Amino acid sequence: MKRLPIIAIALTLLCSSLYATAKDKTHNRSQWTQEMLDYKHDFIAEQTEMTQAQREKFMPLYEAMEKEIFAVNRTAREQARKVSGSPKVSDQEYANAARAMSQVKVKEGEIEGRYFEKFSKILSKKQLFQLKQAEIKFTRQMISKGKKKQ
Repeated sequence: MKRLPIIAIALTLLCSSLYATAKDKTHNRSQWTQEMLDYKHDFIAEQTEMTQAQREKFMPLYEAMEKEIFAVNRTAREQARKVSGSPKVSDQEYANAARAMSQVKVKEGEIEGRYFEKFSKILSKKQLFQLKQAEIKFTRQMISKGKKKQ
C-alpha cells in the first residue's frame, strides 16, 4: 500500500517525459525540415543569381508549388500504404493505388507547368533554365551527402 503513491508518481513522471520526448522529436523534425527548405531556397537563389527583389517575389510562389507537389505525393503514398498494409485488397483498390502512383509525375508536371508561367514573370529566361539545373544539382548533392553519412 505504501508503494502505490510512489508507483503512481513514477508512472506520472514517465508518461510526462515520454510525452515531452515525442513532442521534442516532432519539433526537431519540423525544425530540420524548415532548415532544409531554407538551405534549398538559398542554394537555388545563389545558383540562379537572383536579386533580393526577385527572391522576395519568387520564393513564396516556389514554396506554394512545393506544397502542392508534396500533397500529390502524400496522397499517392497514402493510397499505396493502405493497399500494402491490408491483408485483403480488391483488384479495384490495387488498380486505384497503381493509377495514383503512376499519375504522380504527370500531376507534378502539370503543377510545374502552371508555376513556370508565374516564374517567367519574375525570372529571366536564363534563370528559368538555371532553376531546373539548380534543383537537379541540389538533389544530387543531398543524395551524395546521405551516402557519405552511411
